[in-house]
Amino acid sequence: MSEQGLGRRLTEYGDKEFALFLRRSFAQSMGLSKESLDKPIIGIVNTYSELNNCHRGFRDLAEAVKRGVWQAGGLPLEFPVLSLGEIFLSPTSMLYRNLMAMDVEAMLRAQPLDAAVLMGGCDKTVPALLMGAASANLPSIVLVAGPMLTGSVDGERVGACTDCRRFWARYRRGEIDRGTIDRAEGQLSPTTGTCGVMGTASTMACLTEALGMMLPGGASVPAVHADRLRHAEESGRRAVRLAAERLTPDRILTPPAFENALRVLQAIGGSTNAVIHLAAVAGRRGIRLDLAQLNAAGATTPLLVDLKPTGEGYMEDFHRAGGLPVVLRELKSRLHLDCVGVTGKKLGDLLDGAFPTWQSIIRPAATPLADRDALVALQGSLAPDGAVLKRAAASPHLLNVTGRAVVFSSLEDLGRRVDDPDLDVKPDDILVLQNGGPVGAPGMPEAGALPIPKKLAGLKDMVRISDARMSGTAFGTVVLHVSPEAAAGGPLGLVRSGDRIELSVDRRRLDLLVDERELARRRTELRPPPKPERGYERLYLDHVQQAHLGCDFDFLRHESLR
Repeated sequence: MSEQGLGRRLTEYGDKEFALFLRRSFAQSMGLSKESLDKPIIGIVNTYSELNNCHRGFRDLAEAVKRGVWQAGGLPLEFPVLSLGEIFLSPTSMLYRNLMAMDVEAMLRAQPLDAAVLMGGCDKTVPALLMGAASANLPSIVLVAGPMLTGSVDGERVGACTDCRRFWARYRRGEIDRGTIDRAEGQLSPTTGTCGVMGTASTMACLTEALGMMLPGGASVPAVHADRLRHAEESGRRAVRLAAERLTPDRILTPPAFENALRVLQAIGGSTNAVIHLAAVAGRRGIRLDLAQLNAAGATTPLLVDLKPTGEGYMEDFHRAGGLPVVLRELKSRLHLDCVGVTGKKLGDLLDGAFPTWQSIIRPAATPLADRDALVALQGSLAPDGAVLKRAAASPHLLNVTGRAVVFSSLEDLGRRVDDPDLDVKPDDILVLQNGGPVGAPGMPEAGALPIPKKLAGLKDMVRISDARMSGTAFGTVVLHVSPEAAAGGPLGLVRSGDRIELSVDRRRLDLLVDERELARRRTELRPPPKPERGYERLYLDHVQQAHLGCDFDFLRHESLR
C-alpha cells in the first residue's frame, strides 16, 4: 500500500484496502484523474477570509502555489483553517491563536498530506501556523501575505499602522481636525497585505525566514508585487521536494535556529510580540526560550534596520534594499551558520552577495543605528518572571526613572478614567494597567501602550507598565508582558496609586518600592477572576500559560523532549 498521497492516514473502517478504495473513488468525484491520485499530496493551508483584510490576495496566491506543485509533480489540495484578522476580532486575536494552532496541527495530522504550504500573514496567523506545524512535524513551508504599500495624506507618505497611531494621537491632542483624520482613514491601508512597517506581521515574517521555514527573501516582497506570486509558485515547487526529502520541522526548528531568530529580532528592531510567539513555537519542539537569551542576543547585536516604528522607512523600502538576506549577511559572524532550512541548504551557504551601499534603510553592522539592545527583558520585584521593553521605541530620558504609580485596575477602568479631568496624574508619573494579561483580560490584548491622559496635553510619552501586550507598530516607553500577571496573583495586582516604582533599564530591573508587610496585607484582598462555565474561553483560561512561556496551553508544550 502506498506510503504517500492518498494511501496515508486512512479513514478507519477496520479494512485498510477498502478505506483506500473508497477514498480513491471519492477523490475521483472531484474530477481528479487516476494519474493525479498517485502523486504526493501537498496541502495548501489557506487562511483566506473576508474578515481578514491582510489576506485578501490569498485566492490568487493559492493558485500560484498550485502551479508550482503541479510543475514539480505533486497534487495540490487546498483547505481552510481558522483565519485571525487582527482588527476584526474581539476582544483580541491573541485569545484565538492557540485555537488556530490546534486546528492547523489537527488537520496536518488527520489528512493524507505529504507536505504543506502554510499561508498566513496577519499577526497571529504565522505563529499559529508555525506552532501547529512544529507539533504535527509534517514537512512544511511558510508563505506570507507580504506587506501592503504606503498611501498619502496631504502629500505625506503614510502606512499602517504606526502612522495610524501617530495620526490618532495627534487627533486626541487636538493638533489635527476631523477632516484630516477622515482623509487619513482612507489612506493608511491602501492595498491588501500586512502592515507596511516593522510591526508584528513583518517581524514574524522575517523571523520565519531567519528560522529557515521560508524561502530566502520571502518576508518582504510586497503583497501586490508580481514577485509575490512567483515566490508562491516557487514555494509550491519546493514543498514537493520537502516531501521527497522528508525534511521535517524538527530538523529546522532547533535551539541554534531560535538563537538566530532572537538575534535577528534585535537587529530589525522587531515587535515585542515576537518574544511571546517564539517562546510558544519553541515550546512545541521542547525548547524553552529564556528571557535571558533575549538580553544575551541584544548585548551583542546592533540595530540595523531603519523602519517605523523605531525609524523612518516602510517595508517596501526594506524590500528594495534587499530585505532580510542583507541583514543576515551583516550578522553572519554572529549567527549559527550550520542551521538547515526549507531549501535543504545550510544558512551559511545562502549568505553570499555584496552590501547594497546605495541605500540607507539597512545599515552596515560597522555603522548601525544603535550598538545593542533594541529589545530588553526586565526582572525584579514587580516582574519576578520577567517583562519586556522595546528600547529602540522608547524615550531615552525615561529608561531609568522612579515614579509614582497611577493605577487602572482593568481595561474598563482605563477607558472610564484616563481622560477624566479630575484624574490625579502628572507627567513624571507611571501609568499602570492591571488585569490586561492572558487570564485577566482575557487574551492579553494590545492595550499596553496606554493613551496619554488628555489633561497632560502636549505630552508625547510617559512610562507605562502592564501585563498586556502592545502592537508591534506602536512606540513609547512601555513595559509589557509583566509576568506573572495580576490575575494570576502576580505583584502587579498589588500596586496601588501612589506607590513608588523604579524602572532601571540599565540594570534590567523593574521594582515595586513597597514594604513586604504591606504587600502581604494586600495579597489577602486578592480574588481570582470568575471563569465562564463552558466553551473555548473556559479551556483557554484553565490552561493558558504566562507570557514568559509564550501563552501556549500547558498541554501543548513539549519541554520534556529536550
